[in-house]
Amino acid sequence: MAGGDKTAIVTGGASGIGMAISMRLAADGAAVAVFDMNGAGAQETAAKIRAAGGQASGFAVDVSARPEVDAAVAEAESRLGVPTILVNNAGAVGFDSFLDITRADWDRMIAVNMTGTFNCCQAVIPLMLGQGWGRIVNISSSSTHSGTRRQAHYVASKSGVNGLTKCLALEFGPNGITVNAIPPGFVDTPGLRKADSDGSLSIDKALATTPVGRPGRPEDIAATCAFLVSDEASYITGQIIGVNGGRNT
Repeated sequence: MAGGDKTAIVTGGASGIGMAISMRLAADGAAVAVFDMNGAGAQETAAKIRAAGGQASGFAVDVSARPEVDAAVAEAESRLGVPTILVNNAGAVGFDSFLDITRADWDRMIAVNMTGTFNCCQAVIPLMLGQGWGRIVNISSSSTHSGTRRQAHYVASKSGVNGLTKCLALEFGPNGITVNAIPPGFVDTPGLRKADSDGSLSIDKALATTPVGRPGRPEDIAATCAFLVSDEASYITGQIIGVNGGRNT
């Protein structure tokens, strides 16, 4: 659905949801710039896309560092074409009791999850304006609906992403740019498995409260993202579209 003449940037594309989105958009015909702090991982995802017949390049990028974002966006444009699809998936996560959250913990969470989204949007939207067409999908979190114990910094940062989504949708809708958010819930990723193994959360307890009776797959998020960046979704903007198996509605 992404279209063979379009270029997409996917942040946090080295693994999990970001990798699934990168692979799906490439399968749908987009050239994909894979951004990730793990540069080797980004290049591995890009290599998988190329091996499957797609077009992709990997870039080592810390989205909280604006100079890195600007440089990578310029290089992606040079290699792959003008980016008109942006998926802000890169994110930091943490489990800390509120009184134990340090200022450094707080600042890093905001810097990656919220400021990183701001940086990428501000770097790419001018290119979208030049094309008269754009699609932005911000990956937030289902925890923004209900809150989560021991994740005040994370939930606050992702709630900011939802708010930014609505503001950008209002501002740039007249320019052919749609902006939506997907707050995933309980998706089987390496991060989820790690949180389960260290006791930060329980997969079994989450499964018991999931109406569809299974964890989400990264491909579930990717499928929704693929629709939102398509021409068919041109009348959908400013929306927070949960993909969560019914856990948070």
